[in-house]
Amino acid sequence: MDSSDRRTDRADRLIAAPPAIVYGALLDRESLEAWLPPDGMRGRVERWDPRSGGGFRMVLTYLDAGDSPGKTSDATDVVDVEFADLVPPMRVVQRAVFEADDPSFAGTMTMTWHLAPVGDDTEVTVTATDVPPGIDQAAHEAGIASSLANLASHVEVAAG
Repeated sequence: MDSSDRRTDRADRLIAAPPAIVYGALLDRESLEAWLPPDGMRGRVERWDPRSGGGFRMVLTYLDAGDSPGKTSDATDVVDVEFADLVPPMRVVQRAVFEADDPSFAGTMTMTWHLAPVGDDTEVTVTATDVPPGIDQAAHEAGIASSLANLASHVEVAAG
């Protein structure tokens, strides 16, 4: 794949919690299961190793598979994620690989979660690079925004 084939998707959100709280939710298994699945999905972490070079395996299940056929099966997306870089409380870099027979979902997508303090709040910017072409851009950016909204709800309760 040459650089012209690579796609970058992004979303951002101001979250009413300090960066340390937000960062903690990115590296806590139960928190991740609660907030990472976008609307219409639920998630289960099967493997968990929260350190640089470690990672996790998540099974995402569509609540209504008829609306959004999965990448791994009709109802699921299975993704293996490596923690490529951890810089508390500022950045989490993940390398994600979907289990899929369809080559349009193949490849390693890099997700960078950048946390910037804004007063007592945190500006969270998620940048996904090398997004597989089988992933619809509008749906992906909506999914990231949905996960960010879930993250905000999750940590704003904890921080409040």
